[in-house]
Amino acid sequence: MGKITVNVADGAAYKNYDEVLQHIHAAQTAAGIVKDTYLEALREREADYPTGIQLDGYSVAIPHCDSQHAISPAVYIIRLPEAIEVKEADGDGKLWVNLVINLVVTDPGDQLQLLKALFNHLQTVDFYEKLLSLKTEEAKAMFINTIIK
Repeated sequence: MGKITVNVADGAAYKNYDEVLQHIHAAQTAAGIVKDTYLEALREREADYPTGIQLDGYSVAIPHCDSQHAISPAVYIIRLPEAIEVKEADGDGKLWVNLVINLVVTDPGDQLQLLKALFNHLQTVDFYEKLLSLKTEEAKAMFINTIIK
């Protein structure tokens, strides 16, 4: 999969999911990871194909969009102190999430590989809870060692 930048952010409370998407765009643009078109592409993707995923007793959001809006591959993990509402991927429901995992890929093939690995591990409550509770650098290291390898 090549080199993927992984970052973890904590602590910010957002009023809604669009504020989270705006934060992702600002942070990833500042880091030189995405193009100016990224925020609009994320919004369009979420409108057409929401990325809220219901798991066993908890939910996550995995915002991503086409690789044409990316400059370099990255994963941005956002841990929210207050849950926000997102649309469910499989249906018209709403989910409340404390964990948002933004995927940025430059190769469409990597996106599928990354999503598969992520889903496999997110179905384990222990992995989910550690992503939320470990110190920033520990969570980052665990993610890299488990998902990216």
